[in-house]
Amino acid sequence: MGSLGWAAGLSVLSAAAYAAAAVAQERLAEHGHRGWSGWAVSLLLTGAGVALHVVALNFGTVAVVQALGTLTLLFALPIHVVRYRSRVTPAAWRDAALTVVGLALVLALSVDSGDPALLTERAVRVLSSITAGVVFLCAAGAWRSGPRMRAVLLAGASGVAFGIASVLSKAVLAAFTAGAGAAAGFGGGAGGGGAGRVSVMAGGMVVAFAASGYLLGQLSYRGAGLAAPLATVSVANPLVAAVAGMVFFGEGVRFGAVGAAGAGLAALVMAAGVIGLARRSVDPSGEAVTAAA
Repeated sequence: MGSLGWAAGLSVLSAAAYAAAAVAQERLAEHGHRGWSGWAVSLLLTGAGVALHVVALNFGTVAVVQALGTLTLLFALPIHVVRYRSRVTPAAWRDAALTVVGLALVLALSVDSGDPALLTERAVRVLSSITAGVVFLCAAGAWRSGPRMRAVLLAGASGVAFGIASVLSKAVLAAFTAGAGAAAGFGGGAGGGGAGRVSVMAGGMVVAFAASGYLLGQLSYRGAGLAAPLATVSVANPLVAAVAGMVFFGEGVRFGAVGAAGAGLAALVMAAGVIGLARRSVDPSGEAVTAAA
């Protein structure tokens, strides 16, 4: 199985783990967050989802891995059927089909640069500064907005933070792999100028952006329902990551301008499906069935 196959397989397993973790968290909430076994299962599944996601980034482009992360919303359909004894409506099947078709086109058109996804310290600082600025502006604007716009801005900030955390995770993993290969005699100074060394700053920013993304995501769910923020973070996350991957890692698409147009169409189709799935991933009582990856 090629690198794309590994990336797709690991990403699907990651999305399934996130969906299972959401079920465990929901059951834990039903029992008043009591019981060590419930917490252990929830944390274990979440940790497995994170680990599988990070490893997948080592095999595929950021655009592919982040896009496949939206499958967590697709897994919400059978969860909804089982948990709430409902049926999958034709509209939900349509949204699922749009998501799958969009993902298939992204997988078919995406192409790696062929070079290690390494970032210099300067690139890490630039990317981190831009991200922190965007997150701060969105968060600051949220506090001066109405409930719905506040939820969308906070969710957008969360999606940006999560997307860039994945980009930096790929860079850290690539630097670690390049450094291990050089130490074993399989390469020499990949990237040049110390670019093959694991960046402490990049690792720290991964933790900071992941934590802030989680916190902002939780805040976005307060006071304006869950559908709008869940849809916003589910679209913003892969979109931001894909753009960063193109700019900093040289990721692109096949077939030149035609491929770029096709990728844009695929993104719109997938976004339409994801937004629809996000709206349907909220149960009748207004609680989220699943969490965004």
